[in-house]
Amino acid sequence: MAPPFIFSIMLILFLLAGIRVVFEYKRALKFRFGKYVKTLQPGFRWIIPIVESIQVVDIRVITINIVSQEVMTEDNVPCSIDGVVFFKINDPEKAVLEVEEYRFAITQLAQAALRDVCGKVELDTILSKREEMGKNIKAIVELETKEWGIEIIDVKIKDIQLPENMKRMMANQAEAERSRRARIILAVAEEQAAGKLLEAGKLIDQSPSAIKLRLYQTLSNIAAEKNSTILFPFPEEVLPRNPVKKTKNKK
Repeated sequence: MAPPFIFSIMLILFLLAGIRVVFEYKRALKFRFGKYVKTLQPGFRWIIPIVESIQVVDIRVITINIVSQEVMTEDNVPCSIDGVVFFKINDPEKAVLEVEEYRFAITQLAQAALRDVCGKVELDTILSKREEMGKNIKAIVELETKEWGIEIIDVKIKDIQLPENMKRMMANQAEAERSRRARIILAVAEEQAAGKLLEAGKLIDQSPSAIKLRLYQTLSNIAAEKNSTILFPFPEEVLPRNPVKKTKNKK
């Protein structure tokens, strides 16, 4: 007959084998002979070895990449689009018991939804309204996952790969648009400059002194080169000194 201390050691090992620690950000589903019993909360827990087992579920926000999908847009442009899904498990029991490999299931749903949503719109819509496309994909995916106790937090489109010829066409289009805007800005600037010159001309016409000052300024600019000879075709005295006053005809 075995000594009593052997039974004590076996009992201690049996008790130690059933110790489990559940972290705060996880939940543990306990099964007894394969049948679900309950969900264990965070903390120190003990299960019956061999008879019971647990399956741990992470309840934090989880991200899954949507691998690049070949999509033909509504305007017949082939492109490769990838994205990312953010989800969280609200009901660990349903996530484990209602669907096999919920990560794989969400990935497949997201891929199918991405192809479906992006294939129904034109390329310009995908490029300019990524946020809206992500919301449409999210609505399709969460329609299925809500039955699994899983909440889809967000879906983002990360990258859109276009054919090389399409990239060149878009680059040419962008260059033409920039050139158009530059010409408009230049035309507006010339119009404003012409208006200011017209105003300046009117002011100079009203003052002979201003005409002389403008003449001296021009001569000063020419003389700065020091390689020109300035000739006056008429003496400076012939320039008007007083403003010309208009007289009204008397009847």
